[in-house]
Amino acid sequence: MTQPGPPATALEQRKRSPDAPVWGQVVVGPPGAGKTTYCAGMQQFLTLAGRRVAVINLDPANDAVLPYTPAVDIGELVSLEGVQQELGLGPNGGLVYCLEYLEQNLDWLAERLAPLEAEGCYLLFDLPGQVELFTLHSSLRRILEVLTRRWQYRLTTVQLVDAHLCSDPAKYLSALLLSLSTMLHLELPQVNVLSKMDLIQQYGELAFSLDFYLQAQGLSHLAEAMEGSFPPRFRRMTEELCEVIEDFGLLSFQPLAIEDRDSVRHLVASIDKSNGFVFAGLAKAGQPAPEMQYSAGLTEDSSDLWDQMRERYIDRDLQVQERQPCVVGLQQEPQAGAAEVQEPQQAKQQAQQAQPTLDQQQQHQQPATAEEMQQQQRGAGL
Repeated sequence: MTQPGPPATALEQRKRSPDAPVWGQVVVGPPGAGKTTYCAGMQQFLTLAGRRVAVINLDPANDAVLPYTPAVDIGELVSLEGVQQELGLGPNGGLVYCLEYLEQNLDWLAERLAPLEAEGCYLLFDLPGQVELFTLHSSLRRILEVLTRRWQYRLTTVQLVDAHLCSDPAKYLSALLLSLSTMLHLELPQVNVLSKMDLIQQYGELAFSLDFYLQAQGLSHLAEAMEGSFPPRFRRMTEELCEVIEDFGLLSFQPLAIEDRDSVRHLVASIDKSNGFVFAGLAKAGQPAPEMQYSAGLTEDSSDLWDQMRERYIDRDLQVQERQPCVVGLQQEPQAGAAEVQEPQQAKQQAQQAQPTLDQQQQHQQPATAEEMQQQQRGAGL
């Protein structure tokens, strides 16, 4: 394997016209979050919506059978297995080297992206799941800077987080920190996604409502829910972390079940607004392209989608533990025949209340005198 060389001079001068931007998504997330499945499902959805879509596989460890056909595959440039064997690196070190090698050979990437640009393709970048690459290491950030600033790509980072992390307050807090770190490190428009919502009922009861996890507000309750899981001296640190996240005020999540058309449709609308795709056809004369109209028409309130996801995947199969449960307007239907039984009973009770009992009548009667008793006996013929 050849050692990385300096970037080509021609690459430094390569620029695109601002009138012909390339749109796309940079899909990141920890291992197992569903990045590859997301790219395959998103490609299918956008293709049906009328867009030309190409998936760019930049994950050297993605050597299994992929659910999509990559238009560009980093495996053609560098092999993770070869790097590990030649340089004696582990999986993590090998991935870091592969991204550094790609950074030094962006001319290779430019040559393979040029035909896709000419076709007007919408690009999906499938990235490795090693979190250091998009939270700490600088190679990926510098690659994206070249794509966005020199090549005029309009990209949005899509941060996938497995929804099962919501079942544990500590894991959910870690997901918040990861999403915020990614947003600050990559410096791109970012949409955070809770993926695999259709499987959330398998993870057990949730400590809070779905809205709490999607809005990422009022995080002080996380420290209260975690109070029994760590020593008291760590409570203050947890509270401070929650305050830092809330002070930035940047985080919220979109729910996603990749096989649920409504959730994918709302997610596409959010992504199109973040990278400006939804406004691309407005400056041109005539009617916008069909896919532009499709995105511009998605103006439904997010709360409607949240209600749908709750009804489909939580309330139906999982009893969610609310912090302050309440039931509003719940009335039971009267049983058949209850009215017929109730009416006679009420009439009987009213009759008993209206008529004094025999004992009460006897108590109110005064005892008869001796003369009255004699007159009654004469009248009776006694």
